[in-house]
Amino acid sequence: MSMNKYIILVTGGTGSFGKTVTEYLLKRGCPEIRVFSRDEDKQNSMRIAMHDPRVKFYLGDVRNRDSVDKVMKGVDYVFHAAALKQVPSCEFFPMEAVRTNVVGSTNVLDSAIEHGVKGVVCLSTDKAVYPINAMGMSKALMEKVAQATSRNTPVGGTIISCVRYGNVMYSRGSVIPLFIKQLKEGMSLTVTEPDMTRFMLALTDAVDLVEYAFQNARPGDVFVRKAPACTIGDLIKALKKLFKADNPVKIIGMRHGEKLYETLVNAEERLRADDLGEYYRIRMDDRDLNYAKYFSEGEPQEAATEDYHSHNTRRLSVNEIEELLLKLPEVQQELAAWQAH
Repeated sequence: MSMNKYIILVTGGTGSFGKTVTEYLLKRGCPEIRVFSRDEDKQNSMRIAMHDPRVKFYLGDVRNRDSVDKVMKGVDYVFHAAALKQVPSCEFFPMEAVRTNVVGSTNVLDSAIEHGVKGVVCLSTDKAVYPINAMGMSKALMEKVAQATSRNTPVGGTIISCVRYGNVMYSRGSVIPLFIKQLKEGMSLTVTEPDMTRFMLALTDAVDLVEYAFQNARPGDVFVRKAPACTIGDLIKALKKLFKADNPVKIIGMRHGEKLYETLVNAEERLRADDLGEYYRIRMDDRDLNYAKYFSEGEPQEAATEDYHSHNTRRLSVNEIEELLLKLPEVQQELAAWQAH
């Protein structure tokens, strides 16, 4: 899909994903990118850093439908990345997660349809599958809202889809920058559970997934990027090798709402998913409320299908984690600064 003739809106545009996708769109010749967020300081920093008249900044909140409507006029496509996504804070303030991740997403979708937007891609997370925490539950509800809205959108209208991926390496609030900070300051590395596994994905891969969804989505689709995983213990070994450090490790126990491993596609979804090589496309269940006409004996293969999760995906070795970390510009910068010091 050529980006050089469309006006693109990025909600939550000052976050890690928002900044990366904005830079990507600029390189692709996009004539106007609207960055919508509620943090004026981050907007100012991003405005100074990018210094590009094609990037327009709009102060507002997805919770406020009026501010969403103002930024939506004339938009062709929407990357919906605005969210509360810190697991512990959402555990303590679950209604805040609902207001942003569920009500806010509803505002974005309804506004996009009313303004004739061509397509919306909503960013979801592996924590939305079998959710045990408020953040994951609110993201799972966001997916349900996206699909319910798709069912009620006329053919030829706004195409709404979701993408679901695991941990993005070095994103804001993630564990890698925390570990690097602790390493450089000579502190103990605080680990919740060394055997915990997490999917590992570079931010550029997340952007590729969103673009793939824009190009290939049918109404209500959920796209999942396949990814390798590693244990937190092996991640620490790789970081200590990279920084030639020998900091002690302190196990602090699992935090509120954490899982030992994360699931990207559950067994029921895999039965109706298309395996596209690097991606899964999970088709929307488009049945209506007249369930009687869909009665069946059940699916015998269901019992033989298992979830796709971070314990059964390809497991990275310590050396492979090192190689992956070295591809990240942020890690390269941290290493250069560390070696210069």
